[in-house]
Amino acid sequence: MPKRVLSLRILMRRWAVARARAATRLIGNHPFFAGLSGTLIATVMAVLTYAAIYAGRAEALRHAADNSRNVVQLISNDIARNVEIYDLSLQAVVAAARQPATWQMPEALRYRMLFDRATAASNLGGAYVIDAEGHVKASQSSVAEPMAGSVSFADRDYFIAEQRDAHAGLFFSRPYRSRLRGGLLTIGLTRRIDAPDGAFAGVALLGVRLDYFQQLLERVDLGPGSNLFILMHDGTLLASKPALPQGAGANESGLPNYAVFARHGDARGGDARRSDARHDGGTFTSRSALDGVERIYTFAHVDNSPFIVVAAPAVQDVLAEWRRRSGIALVMTTVFGGAWVVVSWMLAFALRGKVRAEAELTRLAVTDPLTGLPNRRALDMRLAEEWRRAVRERTPLSLLFFDIDHFKLFNDTYGYAAGDEVLTFVAERIASGSRRATDLAARIGGEEFAVVLPGTPLDAATGIAEKIRKGIESANLTLSGTQRGCVTVSAGCASCNPPEGGSGAQLLAAADRLLYEAKDAGRNQVRSQQWTGETVQPLVDSAAGARGARRPSAMRPDAT
Repeated sequence: MPKRVLSLRILMRRWAVARARAATRLIGNHPFFAGLSGTLIATVMAVLTYAAIYAGRAEALRHAADNSRNVVQLISNDIARNVEIYDLSLQAVVAAARQPATWQMPEALRYRMLFDRATAASNLGGAYVIDAEGHVKASQSSVAEPMAGSVSFADRDYFIAEQRDAHAGLFFSRPYRSRLRGGLLTIGLTRRIDAPDGAFAGVALLGVRLDYFQQLLERVDLGPGSNLFILMHDGTLLASKPALPQGAGANESGLPNYAVFARHGDARGGDARRSDARHDGGTFTSRSALDGVERIYTFAHVDNSPFIVVAAPAVQDVLAEWRRRSGIALVMTTVFGGAWVVVSWMLAFALRGKVRAEAELTRLAVTDPLTGLPNRRALDMRLAEEWRRAVRERTPLSLLFFDIDHFKLFNDTYGYAAGDEVLTFVAERIASGSRRATDLAARIGGEEFAVVLPGTPLDAATGIAEKIRKGIESANLTLSGTQRGCVTVSAGCASCNPPEGGSGAQLLAAADRLLYEAKDAGRNQVRSQQWTGETVQPLVDSAAGARGARRPSAMRPDAT
């Protein structure tokens, strides 16, 4: 078992090394891949960061909306609970006021019968029984009793509504200034009192101070730019934080956002029955018409009442912490992403330089430095490749072998510098004579050159060799001490349809033998022959072959 684990580790290590080498080769062969990959990675990371930042913004807004919803819910529940207590107190007052015996009781006992439950209610601005003419018949506060005869409430909206509608039920008045409590802003909750015969006998009234609503808002802090409101369905403002210039009791129904609040509830009056015990609400984002600040408005309609509670934190406050974190994230993403891109492109340019240097070294390794032609190594590789292709595609392959005549004499007579110029000239003429992209002209070494002609039969190859020979001779480069008095070349041309089992080395050896036949025949001529695949032993073994033996063999006697 331990050997098995070790074997797996070795395999994994070898696999990782192989993948690393493959990646290195890929980047080395495509240097811009590193730069583009680095840029792509940085871009993806930036996109992911920006997406996370945007998601954080949405989350901050959602959290603010949830928080506002909770605040609105708590305030609404408090109001709804107190409204229920107030209504029960009113119902007890109405029940006691309808009993004739109540009014026959001593004052202290009558007070307990009428307002015992009302004493348990908080934030009251007074509890009263008002008779059919609008005067105070009984009061929770004895301070107001002496003034009852001189004050009439027959003009109040709650009195008129209860007087006209026997089924008004629990009625919520608009805010008013109390005539019995020094102008204290109050909202009245009333119920109708009927006589035994069903006639209107008066109103049971509980006054609720607007301070109660303001105290609810003062407990909440949603941020320096936030707004909190408690409105009635008709747009009457009961409380706000911060305080608005119009103050409590002002009608805000003309503001654009009020239309959204009212659309979710019933704004037709102060009758609690008309709200159908609903708890409608919603959340939306809008810019305030009062100060131009964008806020997240969350509102709810209080159950069994005409009240609307609104919480509106400022978007700027909500996103303040998000902006701080996002700024840090953006700076870090930009700095590190930019650094990553810069490093990636620096690596890309460094790799490009390395690839160019390696390509240049590779080129120099297969290029003759004097003539600029491919060298013997390049010839060997190309000849082997073209041989395999000719065998596979069954096409002819020809090879030309050139040698400069009396080149040692030229060097001895004119010097090696002039000899180098002749070599360069001959190389240019040989290269220009084989112009196809598939042809390859190479310097074998010394004064010898070879040309590989793929897909070329013997006649065409002989014509190319003859053209090159004549082009060099016609240049009339002086070479004294020779028969023609100028620089000439001899050439051997071997062509074949590559047989199975043969090699390019044998074809090269055949061309070499033909070259020396041309030398022996007097130089400055081309000898060509169709090679049939008989064995010709090369002098030096290589991938493509080397110069063959100096003695003709495996040649047909029909040389030209």
